[in-house]
Amino acid sequence: MATADEFQAAVPLDDLRETTRELVTVDGTAIALFYHEDEIRAVDNRCPHMGFPLSEGSVEDGILTCHWHHARFELSCGDTFDPWADDVRTYPTEIRDGTVYVNPNPPRELPPDEHWANRLETGLEENLRLVVAKSTIGLLDAGVDYREPMATALEFGTRYRDSGWGPGLTILGCLANVIDDLDPADRKRALYTGVRHVADDCADQPPNFDQPSFSTDEVAFDRLKAWFRNCIEVRDADGAERCLRTAVATGRSESEVAELLFAAATDHPYLSTGHVLDFANTAFESLEHVGWEHAGETLASLIEPLATADRSDERSSWRQPVDLVALLEDAYGGDVTVTSRLEALASEGGEGAGRDWSPPAEFQDTLLSDDPEAVVDALATAVDNGASTEDLAAEVAHAAATRVAQFGTANEFGDWNTVHHTFTYANAVHQSARRTDAVELYRGVFDAALSVYLDRFLNTPPAPVPAPGDNETGRDPAAIREELLATFDVEGEVNEAGRLVAEHFDCGGDPDELKRTLGHGLLREDAGFHTLQNLEAAFRQFDLADERAEQAVTRDGRASERGDRADESAAAIDLERRRRVPLIATARYLAAHFPTRRQAEQTFSIAARLNRGETIHDE
Repeated sequence: MATADEFQAAVPLDDLRETTRELVTVDGTAIALFYHEDEIRAVDNRCPHMGFPLSEGSVEDGILTCHWHHARFELSCGDTFDPWADDVRTYPTEIRDGTVYVNPNPPRELPPDEHWANRLETGLEENLRLVVAKSTIGLLDAGVDYREPMATALEFGTRYRDSGWGPGLTILGCLANVIDDLDPADRKRALYTGVRHVADDCADQPPNFDQPSFSTDEVAFDRLKAWFRNCIEVRDADGAERCLRTAVATGRSESEVAELLFAAATDHPYLSTGHVLDFANTAFESLEHVGWEHAGETLASLIEPLATADRSDERSSWRQPVDLVALLEDAYGGDVTVTSRLEALASEGGEGAGRDWSPPAEFQDTLLSDDPEAVVDALATAVDNGASTEDLAAEVAHAAATRVAQFGTANEFGDWNTVHHTFTYANAVHQSARRTDAVELYRGVFDAALSVYLDRFLNTPPAPVPAPGDNETGRDPAAIREELLATFDVEGEVNEAGRLVAEHFDCGGDPDELKRTLGHGLLREDAGFHTLQNLEAAFRQFDLADERAEQAVTRDGRASERGDRADESAAAIDLERRRRVPLIATARYLAAHFPTRRQAEQTFSIAARLNRGETIHDE
């Protein structure tokens, strides 16, 4: 209960009775005072919805109505009738010697972290963008780790979307993956963006009803994996879910559960234009943020999109004019669901598989060629020579990034997504191969490589990718980053955006600053699912490039001693070029999709100002 010293004089009682409302500022807080039904009420003058002055609202039957969007508030406690508006804060009042006193700093009923956690749940349930924005900003401002609201959104998105894992949860996971690459203010934008997309995905969807695990822990893993794959093959989602939940409930390792899912996700090539495997990879990455204890619900949400996926081996583009499926079947040793020949090749690679293999000099040219048989043969030869799934996935991911970096702007706009899908699928295969050494992921590598082949016409002619040293080196990298942001304000600056990224490297700019700039450019826009995906995949591929470069330098040293690489300087230039390609690719992709109306940024800005207590409208 407030003490007398906490109250401050506000307005003479007689004046308030006469006018029925007064706007006062007490201790820097704008407060609307109302005399209604012989009671004195005090509320924050800013409507919690959009900041409109409540002193200009209407009061009737104990209800205060804002005149802007007609939000209604119970006057005595400030609770709203309209969840989209949020509750308005109230203040205690007293009458002393004919004067109304107000306590402008009463204790809150809940600490900020609990208040905003509750509001976040409401924002998700009602799909209220402004409430989500205020909640995510409020939680991070209260010192709450981003993983807590992420877990809330993840649980909500898997529970209240019967169709399972979708774009919203993928966006949430992607932005969690890059959150450390962003400026602190943009981390709030990232969390807000991820959560609002989850809420939007779940709107008007029926809830999901779980299937239980089997009541046994005696099923061998190989049998459980076979059951799971068979259920997915015949599109039996319920049976598949019981198998998956049993694997989690009986304590199978993350690697084993990943093997089970990724095997089924590669039993047919390039399911749903790559989304199925990408969803699965992002689900595992999300669990790295929130904890394996969420694995049951999270991974079960993958079943529906997996069981209902479009199968590329049933599409004409994979059958005509070249039967790519037949090429895969021959490489795999039977049909697209087997791995017998791949297993034999990997076994022949020996125990050192993956450690001593390095791509031949022409390997990337082959992957980007117009000869699918040569592509498949090159991959099979690499497996036979000891290339691991991770090694090959890295090579194919680079080829896929190159397709984006060289995308010709004369193509139809929608074809950006064609090369994008291949790139994010290849990235997902690469990330998945780092999670498990399941032999089935070789199939994902082959599938991604043939999708790169199918995209070849979109590089006709190829847009030039600036090579290291193509730009002058005297410019200030900060000025280059400002110019890069400016390209996102103008339509059609695709090639210039890619050139500026290359110039930033040539001028010795900090790649971390470049990533922060790209992240800010993305998050201020109304970016869609694919654009958000694209940046995350590019960041992941860039981050792995240094690691691969170090490994390659070691291998090149050995190769040079054997006389296999005579021109080490050329090799160094090639490694530097490979580092740049993912960020050049995503800068071009972003520039192709910007600018937007930036409605989401407007909402975020309003929410941030309201949370800070700023006045949005002149009073």
